[in-house]
Amino acid sequence: MTINIEEIEDYLDIRIPKSDKLTLESSRRITGPGLLWEKPGAILDVYVKDFKKEDVITIWLSEVSRVLRSIGWTNSQTKTRIFDTGVNLAISATIDLLYSAVFVIETSWQLTACRLLGEQPDDFEKLISDLKVVIAKEQNPPLLILQKEAESRNIDVLWDDDYVSLGHGKGSQRWRINEIPSPDYVDWKSLYNVPVALITGTNGKSTSVRLSSAIAAAAGFVSGSTSTDYVKLGGEILDYGDYSGPGGARMLLRDKRLEMAFLEVARGGILRRGLPLRQAAAALVTNVAADHLGEYGINTVEHLADAKFAVARTLSKDGILVLNADDTYVVSNGLRIEKKLCWYSLDKKNDEILNALKHGELCCWLEDGVINYFDGNDINLKMSVADIPITMNGAARFNIHNAMGAICLTKAMGISNEAIIDGLTHFRSTPEDNPGRCNEFLVKGARVFVDFAHNPHSINAITDMLSNLPSRKKFLLIGQAGDRSDQDIIDLTRGAIRFKPDQVVTMDMVAYLRGRELGEAAAIIKAECIKNGIDVNEIHHFPSPSEGAKFIIDQLEEGDLALLLALSERDKVFAMLKEAGE
Repeated sequence: MTINIEEIEDYLDIRIPKSDKLTLESSRRITGPGLLWEKPGAILDVYVKDFKKEDVITIWLSEVSRVLRSIGWTNSQTKTRIFDTGVNLAISATIDLLYSAVFVIETSWQLTACRLLGEQPDDFEKLISDLKVVIAKEQNPPLLILQKEAESRNIDVLWDDDYVSLGHGKGSQRWRINEIPSPDYVDWKSLYNVPVALITGTNGKSTSVRLSSAIAAAAGFVSGSTSTDYVKLGGEILDYGDYSGPGGARMLLRDKRLEMAFLEVARGGILRRGLPLRQAAAALVTNVAADHLGEYGINTVEHLADAKFAVARTLSKDGILVLNADDTYVVSNGLRIEKKLCWYSLDKKNDEILNALKHGELCCWLEDGVINYFDGNDINLKMSVADIPITMNGAARFNIHNAMGAICLTKAMGISNEAIIDGLTHFRSTPEDNPGRCNEFLVKGARVFVDFAHNPHSINAITDMLSNLPSRKKFLLIGQAGDRSDQDIIDLTRGAIRFKPDQVVTMDMVAYLRGRELGEAAAIIKAECIKNGIDVNEIHHFPSPSEGAKFIIDQLEEGDLALLLALSERDKVFAMLKEAGE
């Protein structure tokens, strides 16, 4: 039987009652470990007003149970979550029936909403009959047989609408979704999982991924990474774009040259689809701070932390979870995780470091400018931050954190001290090694930093570092995407001007207006700058990042300091700085 996914995904159009008291925000397939649990299936988010959320859950569970019984999904499980403005409900499903699972959960919501609103639902028997038709069209028994056999051998299974693959990288093989072989025809001896690490957090993800991948390369591995910028294998960019979700992971993990992988995992990918694998060797949570709140029922930093910690559900039996002990939200969530942990901190007297040392557990700390890694018995590795270029002799505290996280992560994956030191020593904050993350240029004797920081947490880290650097005159280039609230833009501006720039250049980002008028975000930035004491005559506006950057570059003199928060036109700004610095 040939499965036509394009036909299946739009096969049913479930009517959803309209009411401002019960608003369906999103329904979607979940392919792996996510916010609520580790199971594949479907999840639906509803905003609730004027009803008790507990009552909504009670009725919904009764209706979804009725639907599941009627279609014969007796093994399907449910999971609910109540948040401040609504509820989530998820159902589990086999990996071949995820579109059907969305239709099932939408059907259950129609029945629930109609009961709550006193409306007449569609004919139940017709709803069930339609569900059975689409289930019959989507089901793929060979996929389930192959999955069962692979999981019995602890081999990861990755699938999407087009392909299924077993193992990772050099140990992988893939087939078209309609051409799946019997397990008897699979060369199981050639299949295995390569070491894979997942990196998440609000800030520091991309740097940690690239730094860890550089360390793996120094150890002689064909190392690959995914990030919000690209998928990279060795020195080759496989594709540019935001690949911090499961699609990028599958692209990399199916490349048969790959020997070790580091995957950036962003909030959106976790919540929209879940995580793509279940046999990770290690995972890292860098930090958790307010960013992109208000979607999928994630309205607080505590909710965001819960979502980030989904990476713990991907770890293999012996996998290690690396955690930043200096972050309150990471600590509170980490202490609830029943996995092998490795804490790191800038302070040896941190409670989690002291506890790890006391009990002979993995940890890493900074002491007198030296990073120390403890393997449970002895200090196994020592390295001065002065020997790690991205720390800028310790001024970039956030990059000391990133270096420590990378040390712990690569130690968890069995990489030698020599390779770790080599990788850390040679990795630099350049557009080639780490594009858009604290990239420094020397222009006419002035130091110019380019960063894509886009939330208060990351901007504060950059400006704290710059505040410690000597300068004659300071310049700031700043703009923001239009989908930020006024308060978000105000908070971002306050963070950016913490290093007390003498001159501020605002800019428009035409590609990121996202509902705002041209110049609207810049006007909010300007008003906040004036409110904080910056002379209105020292605030200038340009219609693009490159034009704003050129205005600053033309004024630079020896001893000046500039921060360019260039969120777009990256390549053009880099080219201008390189040319001006020649």
